[in-house]
Amino acid sequence: MQNGHAEAVYDGFSSSQLFNQGVCYTYDDVIFHPGHIFFAAHEVDLTCNVTKNIKLRVPIVSSPMDTVTEAEMAITMASLGGMGFIHYNNTAEEQLAQVIKAKSHTPGFIVTPAVAGPADPVSKLHELKNTRGFSSVCVTDTGALGGKLLGIVTTRDIDFVNDRLTPLSEVMTTDLITAPEGTTPEEAAAALKKAKKNKLPIVNAAGELVGLATRGYFKDARSFPAPGAPSVDAAGQLRVGAAVGTRDSDKERVKLLFEVGKVDAVILDSSQGDSTYQVAMIKHIKASHPGLDVIAGNVVTGAQARRLIEAGADGLRVGMGSGSICTTQEVCAVGRGQATAVYHVSRVANQLGCPIIADGGIQNSGHITKALALGASAVMCGSLFAGTTEAPGEYFMLNGQRVKKYRGMGSLEAMAKGSETRYHSDTQSLKIAQGVSGAVKDKGSVRRTVPFLAQAVKQGFQDLGANSITMAREMLYNGAMRMEARTNAAQAEGNVHDMVAYEKRPW
Repeated sequence: MQNGHAEAVYDGFSSSQLFNQGVCYTYDDVIFHPGHIFFAAHEVDLTCNVTKNIKLRVPIVSSPMDTVTEAEMAITMASLGGMGFIHYNNTAEEQLAQVIKAKSHTPGFIVTPAVAGPADPVSKLHELKNTRGFSSVCVTDTGALGGKLLGIVTTRDIDFVNDRLTPLSEVMTTDLITAPEGTTPEEAAAALKKAKKNKLPIVNAAGELVGLATRGYFKDARSFPAPGAPSVDAAGQLRVGAAVGTRDSDKERVKLLFEVGKVDAVILDSSQGDSTYQVAMIKHIKASHPGLDVIAGNVVTGAQARRLIEAGADGLRVGMGSGSICTTQEVCAVGRGQATAVYHVSRVANQLGCPIIADGGIQNSGHITKALALGASAVMCGSLFAGTTEAPGEYFMLNGQRVKKYRGMGSLEAMAKGSETRYHSDTQSLKIAQGVSGAVKDKGSVRRTVPFLAQAVKQGFQDLGANSITMAREMLYNGAMRMEARTNAAQAEGNVHDMVAYEKRPW
């Protein structure tokens, strides 16, 4: 359909008309007109490129924030068809250990089993139950995964133990049923069913604990949506990304992550990525580590995008000041409304064959639909995944509600741990916060959240009349996708209103 014909037939505005009026919009400001439906929602293809060389079945990735993505989140996201990016607010060795843990994990087993040493007191199990919900702990000679398995302690074993300092070695069960390393999740589930046990430790030939299968994990899986095919590399290992900075020390970090950790992609993590530092780091990585994909950013304009793509970037991250815990626009007066940023950056990046990730401002499935329809290849979620079971940190009670800590990487608390390099502030004596710290409620597992988000986006694409991200992009640029800006009253009308009481459940 030619652009002129589209504008003669349809009302509303084309993307070029709406986003070139000198006003920047965020997701809630924009509403799409429905299109013609000629396919079922389940037929929508959300396959995307998160970089030039990495395809994902689900266009959702987790943010490299220290309260969002470590190994457990990265493992779960890849197991669901997406991808996780591990933060770098730690030492290079600590980040490498997280990447190796994620790359070597077999989907279907507990990601981080509770492990203790024989001399640890029974109070440790009480603590694990309160903070992480664990009802058992594996005991190894080293007190860590990889140590020789000695036994298991469950809450049943300590119900009548009054002395909380009693060593676990005195109450642990040592007559265990185990499975050898290499056991598949299906075989583990069958073994648990046959033995009528709740825990099945996975051990190697030396008797060292390498994994754990639990009846509870498989029972939960039955109540969650089917995860689908995982995101894996050519060797069959889960896809994992990691964030790095642009300092000289980060060159060694990148080398470790790629050559030892076999990381699939690195993100150059900066709130403002259009810098000589990023251009130099992109060129260094592409020259020194062929085969490693580099995602640059963050950017919000087409000119910024072109500079980083021409330097060799394999993907871009788009967004500045749009995150729920980010105060960059308020503090620095620089940034852009996220819908406008995604549209203008993607317009340039797509012409140059570079995928973009819409980073920030994603609060619901409708925002994901809008980001993808406006040209993004994938979305990056931070606050949406903070507080989930897989997010780093422990739960605690706040005003009667179970919560986890969540903080922006520009918060003073995060910068004190090392993230000031992200804001080019590590050489300054006075740190200026560009984010806040706080807490978010317990949101359950992303094993439930991500599949439902993906299905909701498929329904959004069906209403748009696009059966794939590729088709949506064609409609965006040929004028067939029509849209308008919404007033505050229209936004209120489009949400729940005039109810005395209601329960808002997304699924």
